[in-house]
Amino acid sequence: MKVSLISTVKDAGPFIGEFLESVRAQTRAPDEVVIVDGGSTDATLDELRADSEITLIEEPGANISAGRVAAIRAATHEVIAVSDADCVLDPGWLERLLAAIEEGADVAMGFYRPLAGGFFETCSAAVHLPDAEELSETTFMPSSRSVAYRREAYEAAGGYPEWLDVGEDMWIDHRFRELGMKMTLVPGAIAQWRVRPTLRETWRQYFGYAKGDAIAGMYPERHALRFAVYSGAFLFRKRKLGKALLAAGGTAYALKPVKRALKRLDDPAEKAAACVVVPAIMAFTDFAKMAGYASGLLARRRPV
Repeated sequence: MKVSLISTVKDAGPFIGEFLESVRAQTRAPDEVVIVDGGSTDATLDELRADSEITLIEEPGANISAGRVAAIRAATHEVIAVSDADCVLDPGWLERLLAAIEEGADVAMGFYRPLAGGFFETCSAAVHLPDAEELSETTFMPSSRSVAYRREAYEAAGGYPEWLDVGEDMWIDHRFRELGMKMTLVPGAIAQWRVRPTLRETWRQYFGYAKGDAIAGMYPERHALRFAVYSGAFLFRKRKLGKALLAAGGTAYALKPVKRALKRLDDPAEKAAACVVVPAIMAFTDFAKMAGYASGLLARRRPV
């Protein structure tokens, strides 16, 4: 069974070398690597052009979805593995994904761990990334950071939606689920990814995800619930019963992410601070998502 590893990249100069090194360190090497550059203006292209083992496609202005489509079009093998070019792949990543495909999976769903550089990033990762034991194979939706699938499954799903700038991986995941594809969870196939280091970048990331959800019509109930809960919190914030319900609801909502942070932090002072910082990041991210979803509803469009 031969596999093409594809990725898209733009301005990943500080990280592209580490990604390529992790590809070369795989216990099962990909049969080819196809990378689409969307118009890098830093040192990314220089490093990619210098690697003769990569099939490099330069598509300035291409969004992530169009880049993936171009990479798969250029790939020559029947199994496609996908990651992002700012990730670091564990050595057994591809071998484990392929084992699931060889055992009959249409889609092998890998997992990812955060590359967190400090207290803020660790807290942010605790908000946004569950632990492996929390996952359910029947509901998990794999990110493009860590996934492999048969080409025939990709084609049956209609490919990535080039009209969607963000959220293309969730879009195709929904198509896989709708088609009844065999989707196997491979929690040991780990791609390590970099957490956004600032609140500003975190806002942009989750604003973009939610905007993509609105444009693509994904997760409307989830977003509606978020608007309803925060609207209710605002309306009843001054009533005694409302305050009690908000406190209880907020505690329950933040409990699991706080527990993750406490498990991932070592310093007692940081553990104590995380009990405040994690709920604050959760609220901050929720407002980013609400703003992004509202923006997406205004810009909503459908594929031609």
